[in-house]
Amino acid sequence: MRIVGGEFGGRTLKAVPGTATRPTTDKVKEAIFSMIGPYFDGGRSLDLYAGSGGLSIEGVSRGIDEAVLVDRQYAAIKTINENIAVTKAPERFKVFKTNADAAIQRLTGQTPFDLLYFDPPYAKQTIVHDLEKLQAAGLIAPDALVVAETDQAAGLPDDLAGFEFLKEKDYGITVVTLYRYIGVADEKSRISGKL
Repeated sequence: MRIVGGEFGGRTLKAVPGTATRPTTDKVKEAIFSMIGPYFDGGRSLDLYAGSGGLSIEGVSRGIDEAVLVDRQYAAIKTINENIAVTKAPERFKVFKTNADAAIQRLTGQTPFDLLYFDPPYAKQTIVHDLEKLQAAGLIAPDALVVAETDQAAGLPDDLAGFEFLKEKDYGITVVTLYRYIGVADEKSRISGKL
């Protein structure tokens, strides 16, 4: 596993030990960033199920100013911190050991996020619930991009209140679904994609 592109491109990342966390493969990661970027002009990202931290680190490598990474497992947090150390830019990351609901509560009142990653355990599909809570907390910036990584059985809706469905792509057992936040239409985010 490595950082695919950008400022930290080519550096090796560790996976979380054990089978509780499933890392995003380099192939899927490259495909995701080709779809949503591939490079960014600042902004903040949030990953509520960060695992090894690979997606957030990739985003910062490609121009995101600050990434917030959340995971409830000690092994994941340890791996995230080791992977952040590889970037030699720890000031661009914030790491919280907690669950998604508690993290949303803790982040309420902060600057909203321009890019949100969702890769929860396949057996626990909480993406729609999490997006509703983030929306209610004012934590999603206008025009923000949402990247959801699920299995084939998740069946995320095309019609999600406050969001525009952009595309869905299959990569073996992995499905990547993209949305854009349209809840507030009169402001523009700093992230522009080539979608």
